[in-house]
Amino acid sequence: MPSFPQPGSVTICEINRDLITADNLSDDRAKDTYAKLLGMVFSPVSFQSDEVVSRSPDQPEIEQQGRGNGEAEALSLVSALRGILNNYFKSIFHPNHVNLLPEVGLQGISWHQHKHIVAFISGANQVIVRDYEDSEGKDPCILTSDSQRDVKVLDWRPNGGKSLSVGCKGGICIWAASYPGNAASVRSGSASFLGTLSRGSGTRWTLVDFLRSPGGEQISALSWSPDGRYPNQCLYSSSFTIWDVAQGLGTPIRRGLGGISMLKWSPTGDYFFAAKFDGTFYLWETNTWTSEPWSSTSGFVTGATWDPDGRMMLLAFSGSLTLGSIHFASKPPSLDAHLVPVDLPEIVSLTGSQGIEKIAWDASGERLAVSYKGGDDIYNGLIAIYDVRRAQLISVSLIGFIRGPGDNPKPVAFAFHDEFKQGPLLSVCWSTGFCCTYPLIFRSHILP
Repeated sequence: MPSFPQPGSVTICEINRDLITADNLSDDRAKDTYAKLLGMVFSPVSFQSDEVVSRSPDQPEIEQQGRGNGEAEALSLVSALRGILNNYFKSIFHPNHVNLLPEVGLQGISWHQHKHIVAFISGANQVIVRDYEDSEGKDPCILTSDSQRDVKVLDWRPNGGKSLSVGCKGGICIWAASYPGNAASVRSGSASFLGTLSRGSGTRWTLVDFLRSPGGEQISALSWSPDGRYPNQCLYSSSFTIWDVAQGLGTPIRRGLGGISMLKWSPTGDYFFAAKFDGTFYLWETNTWTSEPWSSTSGFVTGATWDPDGRMMLLAFSGSLTLGSIHFASKPPSLDAHLVPVDLPEIVSLTGSQGIEKIAWDASGERLAVSYKGGDDIYNGLIAIYDVRRAQLISVSLIGFIRGPGDNPKPVAFAFHDEFKQGPLLSVCWSTGFCCTYPLIFRSHILP
């Protein structure tokens, strides 16, 4: 029988298909369960959405330019420009597309690929970074800047040290870790950044660059090249642009692809996935940058995740209770692929759900996390965890459900740590103001 967390309890971890619960969040409970196997505790990070960050002059983490006597005039000009940008944004996206953004599984939480560092969106204009390897970082670090407004997505730069990119209104903020005697380097020729703030104990973070989007458009999708073929470039938003971060220059691959809601580079770098709000999506091969368009009758794509080998992909659609699985028939750069359904019958029969909301697939390919719309009083706000088998087709079996802390918690964003050697780590940002990490420990059914 699937594991079910009773109302009032919270989930701690998985031990061989059994989701362990407790009465409350506790490091002691973690030490009694998974810490014995992993050797460390992933304490939950509490946050207050849209927290007002004070700018006391004696806070050493503040790095900001003096504003002088023209501060009031500058702020007035900024306010006027924001109104112009809002109108421009509406002209790029269909008005309905702006309203549909909350329905898409935007990347609101991200684990560093090689370190135990997690970053997540904690408010409209701020990001929190929690470094579990930093012995001095007892408190999480809050990243804010006048350039960082209306944050939608974030992503760690592969093979780039501790470098985090944050997609927001008007462009992409690039943050880097600084250490005593080894400050992060700000790109030469870049504009000044007003009000850059990194507050918290431990590692200090510096806003080293701001890549301005054409016309100040909203960045709603962001993905770094994973394999080193494009080490200094990332893709973003509606004009489908590759950025050379070293030069601060962007090159559109193809114009006319407005309204892009999601970008996903395959783990091997051979393929690239882009989805639009009109229900169409594209598979690109990155050898010659040739694409194949697809069309869905089940609404637009709300979630997408590659398997570890980059040879298949799971999709969730806005108007369907069934996942779609894309299978490539040939090796790269072939775009010959087919889409088959993956049923999740428990989502309807147990929860009474109205649809699938977000999905995440761990790097081992053996665990799938699914959140769903609606649900009855008992199952509302839970995350379903599935055991996944990959053969010719994908098959899944329900393990159980994860319940978050607080009153009526609902998952806002979640993601797996892709390179944690001891097994999958699922981190979830809950509506109740906690970011919790759940180790999923099990005997693998994949032969070495």
